[in-house]
Amino acid sequence: MDIEHVRSRFIKHFDGTTGYVYASPGRINLIGEHTDYNGGFVFPGAIDKGMIAEIKPNGTKTVNAYSIDLKDYVSFGLNEEDAPKASWARYIFGVCRELIKRGVDVKGFNTAFAGDVPLGAGMSSSAALESTYAFALNELFGEGKIDKFELAKIGQATEHNYCGVNCGIMDQFASVFGKAGSLIRLDCRSLEYQYFPFDPKGYKLVLLDSVVKHELASSAYNKRRQSCEAAVAAIQKKHPHVEFLRDCNMEMLKEAKADISEEDYMRAEYVIEEIQRVLDVCDALERGDYETVGQKMYETHHGMSKLYEVSCEELDFLNDCAKEHGVTGSRVMGGGFGGCTINLVKEDLYDNFIAKTTEAFKAKFGRSPKVYDVVIGDGSRRLA
Repeated sequence: MDIEHVRSRFIKHFDGTTGYVYASPGRINLIGEHTDYNGGFVFPGAIDKGMIAEIKPNGTKTVNAYSIDLKDYVSFGLNEEDAPKASWARYIFGVCRELIKRGVDVKGFNTAFAGDVPLGAGMSSSAALESTYAFALNELFGEGKIDKFELAKIGQATEHNYCGVNCGIMDQFASVFGKAGSLIRLDCRSLEYQYFPFDPKGYKLVLLDSVVKHELASSAYNKRRQSCEAAVAAIQKKHPHVEFLRDCNMEMLKEAKADISEEDYMRAEYVIEEIQRVLDVCDALERGDYETVGQKMYETHHGMSKLYEVSCEELDFLNDCAKEHGVTGSRVMGGGFGGCTINLVKEDLYDNFIAKTTEAFKAKFGRSPKVYDVVIGDGSRRLA
């Protein structure tokens, strides 16, 4: 996203002067799906696509916000009863309120923002927006007193309290903590984290968006959580220390097989194996072994498709195309039932893979997948 584009829109819309410019990225998750609510690990990274906002305190108690992409303007106060109706503005309002709750004396400001995170592609444009404003307003009004972990929690709390989404913390965490050339292993139980090198020279990381989202996603998601909880409850009969599937191995699950349904067993099997795959990928990256990384990505897709059953025909087709064209690793990214595959592909195979897959997908489904090249980048920061 071009800073000058945002700045020119800001100057045009407000008083002709400039403010401070901040940015935060969207994210990918290389591996580790449906592990977060099972006490396991996720493995995200910030990307080179995100949100940019220009912000200038205006000496009032009113926020004047302009969405460049939507060409929409909203003003709102900073009290709880001042919540705006526009859904995009509620992200900014929620961040203001959560900072105020934590003792930051947020005042009025003028702001314009824009982004190049593709909407609906699973790269967390909302987290990028929240992180941009949390980071900026903490610096402008809070003298930087809120630490980065709390900034991520502010984004999460904004989703919970003002946007009606009961999300985990991975998206906001990756947006705030991202570092170019590194992925982040986040322990979803302890919230401890560690950076691992991700510099795949000779490879490209590309998302293929199936441009489909099935309606059953939310109810199916809840059902899978219930399956995991049922497996844990059965395992606890012999192993009372177990709190999450993170605490289990396959031997413990097999002991409980008679006490749970076949479906619940399959869901738990996937999660236990996926938690281990995240650790295996971390080890492989420390060795610079991208072939093993790719193999684990394919294993994840198989597990999500056949055991967790959260893939769909379009995503399985994209994964099969990746195998056919020699892609090192490919899997469905995100909760499933549509969205993207994430692919690790050698540069010399890239053009053929994209061309042939696009042609085959269009022939089968009547539309082309969207293609997004991504590079691992830095987290929230001030640009100007």
